[in-house]
Amino acid sequence: MSATLVAKDLAAGHGDRVLFSGLDLVVAPGDVIGLVGANGAGKSTLLRTLGGLIPAEQGSVRLTPPTATVGHLPQETERRPGESVRDFLGRRTGVTEAQRRMDAEAEALGEGKPGAEDAYAVSLERWLALGGADLDERVDEVVAELGLAVRLDQPMSSLSGGQAARVGMASLLLSRYDVFLLDEPTNDLDLDGLERLEKFVTGLRAGTVLVSHDREFLARTVTSVVELDLAQQQVNTYGGGYAAYLEEREVARRHAREQYEEFADTKAALEARARTQRSWMEKGVKNARRKATDNDKIGRKFRSEATEKQAAKARQTERLLERLEVVEEPRKEWQLRMEIAAAPRSGSVVATLRGAVVRRGDFTLGPVDLQVDWADRIAITGANGSGKSTLLGALLGRIPLASGSSALGHGVVVGEVDQARALFFGTDTLLDSFRPAVPDMAPAEVRTLLAKFGLAAAHVLRPADTLSPGERTRAALALLQARGVNLLVLDEPTNHLDLPAIEQLESALADYPGTLLLVTHDRRMLEAVHTTRHIEVDGGRVRG
Repeated sequence: MSATLVAKDLAAGHGDRVLFSGLDLVVAPGDVIGLVGANGAGKSTLLRTLGGLIPAEQGSVRLTPPTATVGHLPQETERRPGESVRDFLGRRTGVTEAQRRMDAEAEALGEGKPGAEDAYAVSLERWLALGGADLDERVDEVVAELGLAVRLDQPMSSLSGGQAARVGMASLLLSRYDVFLLDEPTNDLDLDGLERLEKFVTGLRAGTVLVSHDREFLARTVTSVVELDLAQQQVNTYGGGYAAYLEEREVARRHAREQYEEFADTKAALEARARTQRSWMEKGVKNARRKATDNDKIGRKFRSEATEKQAAKARQTERLLERLEVVEEPRKEWQLRMEIAAAPRSGSVVATLRGAVVRRGDFTLGPVDLQVDWADRIAITGANGSGKSTLLGALLGRIPLASGSSALGHGVVVGEVDQARALFFGTDTLLDSFRPAVPDMAPAEVRTLLAKFGLAAAHVLRPADTLSPGERTRAALALLQARGVNLLVLDEPTNHLDLPAIEQLESALADYPGTLLLVTHDRRMLEAVHTTRHIEVDGGRVRG
């Protein structure tokens, strides 16, 4: 069914902090609206509000027709205890809930309750619209198409990050909502998954609002952009695609700065003129009093008229100042200034694998023979589940080998941003989670460093597991700056980072002199970051 979602005058905030206000949005069939903004600007909050998962603090959200379905797919795959892959797919497609409602209405119909027949008809129509009738058949087709080597009765909690990402992709391909709200759907997807996602989104007849920090994905999919500008406290809408948004935003920011500077210059000139005129007027009055004599009527009249003229000019200048249209100064945006501190260089050989084999259940990596030398900059690519993260774990000595050997070279200091950002989970505060990794830093220094990465006082005392994925990634990057490393290991570092932070990371990598191991599916990052070698991992085999 064709459906339109209309939001009017929406507002949201955290405590006293306003995220956005006065937001109007129309999502019509076929629209693909890219929602962009810095981490913490309220993008996920807006999607949850549009999806009816949280109430609007102000304003309204209306769906036409009211019976249309809205699918919200969050940025982190929720793995519920005991939930199988099949159950997960039923839940994410909305079919399980629709089935539950239909069964309840069928029971009411059997009991002869008034209005049960109409209610059952509505629930049946909803179940059919969501694809409940042929979900099992479609699941088998999509799982085979994606090459998902998992059992449908397998617990979601047992899947690797790459496998969970592919199951999440399957749930999206199986969904038949009337409006889609997609929060970071590109996270953890490999290149094949990204291409499938692009085809799915661009082929939808349903209206779509998506949050993504994958610049290439945005450029290929969105038809318009809504920017939550936290610094300026504005909501800006740009027609056209992502490239047009970047160009129009730059022009708008330049014009805003020029308009403010013109206003400031005009105001300063008028204020200077007013001060001069008041000064001349005051001097004229003093001179008139000092030179006043009873028989100097002509001179006194002349001086009085001159003083009145100066007073009139001063009043005229003041009126011009009052009528001057005020232009607010554009707020200076907080900008991440990232550096990666380099430890003293390691030996010439940084890490080696010799005949290394890793076995994890049915999966085998290797045998692998690999040597990483000082200042190598290696891009590691491959499909999800091919063994990229396992290869990193074997190289760093984190994963035990079934056979062969692994070794780190002399003086190697490892700095790592892994897929899970595992250090920043748990009930300890962010400050307490951070400090053991940098024991020589005073708490005040840690706070100052985290603030530079956009993690202020409100963040550092929160339990680490309450941080957003983007905030955990920023904390991991701050740790790199604090410690000093000579072997930098980045496993999908752009996941959950906002666009300015990604660009800053790319800039920092350009200046980093040590050894780099980079796993990423971000196509623009692969183009932007200089690498000296490329390793392809395919089904546990390593080439390059």
